This record gives sequence, C-alpha cells and structure tokens, in this order.
Amino acid sequence: MDDPKPWLTLARAPALHAGQLDQTATGSLRASDLPLQSRKALAALGLSPTTIEALTNPDPARLADDERWLAHGRRCLVTWASVNYPPLLAAIPDPPLVLFVEGDTAALSLPQLAVVGSRNPTALGRDTAEHFARHLALAGLAITSGLALGIDAAGHRGALQADGRTVAVLGCGLDTIYPRGNAGLARDIVANGGALVSDLPTGTPPLRHHFPRRNRIISGLSLGTLVVEAAPQSGSLITARLAGEQGREVFAIPGSIHNPLARGCHRLIRQGAKLVETADDIFTELGALLDGLRPAARVEPPETQEVFVRVLDKDYEILLDALGFAPASIDTLVARTGFAADAVASMLLVLELDGRVAQQHGGLYCRRLPGKT
Repeated sequence: MDDPKPWLTLARAPALHAGQLDQTATGSLRASDLPLQSRKALAALGLSPTTIEALTNPDPARLADDERWLAHGRRCLVTWASVNYPPLLAAIPDPPLVLFVEGDTAALSLPQLAVVGSRNPTALGRDTAEHFARHLALAGLAITSGLALGIDAAGHRGALQADGRTVAVLGCGLDTIYPRGNAGLARDIVANGGALVSDLPTGTPPLRHHFPRRNRIISGLSLGTLVVEAAPQSGSLITARLAGEQGREVFAIPGSIHNPLARGCHRLIRQGAKLVETADDIFTELGALLDGLRPAARVEPPETQEVFVRVLDKDYEILLDALGFAPASIDTLVARTGFAADAVASMLLVLELDGRVAQQHGGLYCRRLPGKT
C-alpha cells in the first residue's frame, strides 16, 4: 500500500462500509478516492453529514496514531481493495472497508468456524468449548472468536493446543487488548500464526455498542458459528443471528434444562440451529464447503481422548450422579444424596482436586470433562 492515509480516513468515518457504497452512485469512483471528494460530491452519494465531516476534515493527530501503530511488529491494513481481503467477509451485506490486523493476514482467508458463548460459563461448558475447538483445529479449521473471557478464550486455547490457527476479533482498537487478562492469550495467537483483527482504529475503547459490529465480523469470517452455553440475552445470540442473516450455518450444543446457560442454545435449536453433540455433526453440515475451500485431505479428529481416570468409591459415584450435568449447590446435593453436609463438602473438595468437578460463582458445583485439571 502506497499511502495508508485515505484508508485510515475511511476507517474513522462513522456508518461507512462497503455494502453502503455498493448502494450509492459511486460509478467508477474507488473507495480510497472518497476523502478527496468535495462535500457536495459526497452529499450526492447519499452519505450522512457526520460521515462527510469525517471524510473531509480528518483529525491529523488520530491518523498519525494509526500510522505509528502500523509501523511496529507484524501489523498491517487489509483494505477493501486488497487482494488478501477475506472472501467470506466480503460476501456479507456490510463488510468493513478497512481491517486493522496484527499477525498473519492469510489466517483471515482460511476456512473458519466461530466458537462463541457465555463470558461466565460453567466449567463443563468451558471444557466443552476447548475440546471442540481442539478437535476442529486438528481437522484443519481455524477457530474464530472474540477474545472475551469464558467460552471465547476457551475456543482460542483449544485451537492453540492443537497447534492450529485462531483469529480474535476485538471490539476496540488493537492498541488496547480487551479484556486485559487475555493479553497473554492475544500474544500466543499472533505467535502461533493467527491474527488479531478489528475494523476500529487505534484509540477506540471497548464500548458496548462496538460489540455487535465486532460480532458481524466474527460470523462473517466463518463458515458457521458454534454456540456453547449462552443465556437468553447473551451477545453470542447476536453473533448467531448475524450468521443466519449472512447465510452461514448456526450450531448449538444443548445442555440441561436446569442450566440457565443452556437456554440460549435451546432457543437457537428451536429456531433451526443444528444440534451438535460431536465434531462430526459439524463436519456433516460443512463437509462440501470444506472440500471446496480446502481440497487437501482432512484429518478426522478423535471424539474421545484416552485419559487416566481413577476409579471412585461408591459414595463418590453417587455424589457425581446426583450432581448430574447442571450446576448444583451443596444443599441441593445433600437433599439428593442424603449425605451429611460436611461429608458432601469434603467429597467435593476431593473431586475438585481430582479434576472431576469445579466450583462456580455462587458456591455452585459443576462437572468437568474427563482428563481436565
């Protein structure tokens, strides 16, 4: 790219995307030519006064901040005019004109599956997301998510465990890693051939209204979206809805009817999302698309993992059966088993140390997948 300033100007123009330009009478006018046009010419294209102001009177200091960020490390702009603009993202109704990228831009055009869900999942939900992401990455899919706490982070980590590629789309400028607690994970993503992505310029904070636009990129980059644990009002359901509107597959993992975090997934399934129990369920739906995008042989991931599992005493088996697959309190487990409260608490501690259960918020306990610690 010769001069990034026109594209950086476009990135800072609100309510401007490639789909909008396709609906205007731009003719042979290139997107990068817009900042050179007069206010009258831009108004004739139907652009809003706010957008016109941003295009004709950009803040030089902000543009300089963007250029300084681009000057360091493996950072670049992927623009609407770039040959490496991801083709799946280009096909959505409102593709961003500019993507800020840190890492390998080639990762954006790999066949991808989005893995999203609750920021406060159960331990079993977190393990499940990690397990699926690992197996899907082993099969050659890149895993895309939003770097959020919980299911998003588990999806990224599962891909990294398989030495696979993973793409993190942020709802803020890439000069800020949000949440801060995942800064190390962000570094690992870049170091392992993945990428951090945002359509927001530097200095943009992680405000609530930025995340729906972030979500449309997550789903837009991906062949499909897998939702693992989501409350009825979860932002993950926005990603799933956008995936459906973009003509992409939507997958959901069911859970216990007693688990509030399963209700969002159950709603998606009622609305037509594919119910998923194993990675094979996803490959069955995406098989033809994967063959078209990735003709090389696909390795089928194992659905089970051989791990050493210590045989439990009968009372511990009874307690695990009583716990089931939804979070439960000590009082609930006492009522279900008839064991004394101090005995239940002691056994739960042993099971937690053994990696069989984990304590959740509010003093609830939940199972974990075998072999997790």
